[in-house]
Amino acid sequence: MDHKNFERFDMAKPPVRTKWYLRPLTILLSLPDVIKHRTKITKVRTEGLKPPFVLLCNHNAFMDFKVATKAIFPKRANYVVAIDGFIGREKLLRNVGCICKRKFTNDFILVRQLHQVIKNGDIAVIYPEARYSLCGTTAVLPEALGKLCKLLNVPVVTMICHGHHVNSPFWNLHDRKIKPTEAEMTCIFTPEELAKSSVDEVNQKIVEMFQYDDFDWQKERGRKTKYKGNAEGLHKVLYQCPVCGTEYRMNSKGVQLFCEACHSSWTMSPLGELAFDEGSTHMDGTPKVQTVIPKGFTHIPDWYEWERANVRAEVEAGTYSTGDLEVHVDTLPNAKKFIRLGNGTMRHDMTGFHVQGTDDEGHPFSMEIPARTQYSVHIEYEYLGKYGDCVDLNTLTDTWYTYPHGTNWAVTKMALATEELYYHYRRQEGRPCKPGLA
Repeated sequence: MDHKNFERFDMAKPPVRTKWYLRPLTILLSLPDVIKHRTKITKVRTEGLKPPFVLLCNHNAFMDFKVATKAIFPKRANYVVAIDGFIGREKLLRNVGCICKRKFTNDFILVRQLHQVIKNGDIAVIYPEARYSLCGTTAVLPEALGKLCKLLNVPVVTMICHGHHVNSPFWNLHDRKIKPTEAEMTCIFTPEELAKSSVDEVNQKIVEMFQYDDFDWQKERGRKTKYKGNAEGLHKVLYQCPVCGTEYRMNSKGVQLFCEACHSSWTMSPLGELAFDEGSTHMDGTPKVQTVIPKGFTHIPDWYEWERANVRAEVEAGTYSTGDLEVHVDTLPNAKKFIRLGNGTMRHDMTGFHVQGTDDEGHPFSMEIPARTQYSVHIEYEYLGKYGDCVDLNTLTDTWYTYPHGTNWAVTKMALATEELYYHYRRQEGRPCKPGLA
């Protein structure tokens, strides 16, 4: 799309130290929700901890940012933020210390910027999962994380929040009033400990600290919700029926999740558990449906991992493909606004993502992202409440929001397949797949 001469976001602009007059604003915007949810922050090995240091945070909801801000205030910090967070407010976000990143790209400029943050004597806040968790469990972490930590050579601190997903899940952002929520801020490496540790040991410790399950946490703590739409949107994540095996026919309403193919249904409890509705399967006048897993699952992450295993089987058999899907594409070359690029087709298959189409002036556009180079992908459900589900594809200079048409697809499956394809080719190339890392 060079013929369009789009202005590009200046990714190389040095990070700004948070302006003194904006520091009180960051805490004022964060405190109301932290107080509302009575968040309890536990600090471990942080006695005498002073900037500069690296703060690695898990990512379940926007509330994560507010808790991190409360935990480190009044110290200065720079936050790594995706480009869509800058839309219409680039100057403000730069001045509060945000650094722009296009998701799941190998961005060497970011390393230089983080080094500058540390040189400035501030805190580098990173969300290494790079997206909201889809079901309240750990997402894959980049293998380069350990090398980055050793390069920066300052204390490494983790901030693991609990309750933010079950309070406001990615698939339905309604505030469920879960309280109290919790967070642990732990110094896992001092500079001296980093120097004595290998990259693999640093990665292993980070992965260990990032093990969490928000639904388990909710049940263990007994944090109930009275929200009457508790299951609405869950079918975006749980797109395959475990009773009949049909994909893309799941739906949800109120506290119920159901399959429109075999009419099986589940009720979600105030503690986030699923219970199969006895007698809900009825296929009168049709052949008996084979049961894949009787009654399905009670724990939502178990259902999600079952879907992953099914996708992995397709990948290992070499049969995974979405086919050619009609799409429209919006581009985000800078932080001003989305620009409609045009209509076209997208296919995700064993070789990766393939997008091509024609813009409003009749010029062709295309993007190819090989599966071997992409360890994960960002997706959106009902983006901004009006645009529908999309796949967010990135290069170092552009971001395409690709919206499939029709119903015979699920962006969740594409996200799972992206990860499984990457692991598949690593295994073929003889590169070991380390648990929790890509």
